[in-house]
Amino acid sequence: MIHLRSAITVIIIGIALWFVALIVAFGIDASADSKWICGAGIALGVIGLRYTIRRAKREVK
Repeated sequence: MIHLRSAITVIIIGIALWFVALIVAFGIDASADSKWICGAGIALGVIGLRYTIRRAKREVK
């Protein structure tokens, strides 16, 4: 079984890396597709984070 605390840490690191990639994409004036990909990575990371936190709360009960 995967420890959900470590999964939450990995998801947060992933969101942070996508955010850094988005800042770099704006900095080098990358294509709009690159910016959308970074934004989608952040959004999916947040969705995954919310899901994982809710799942962890359910397992504690």
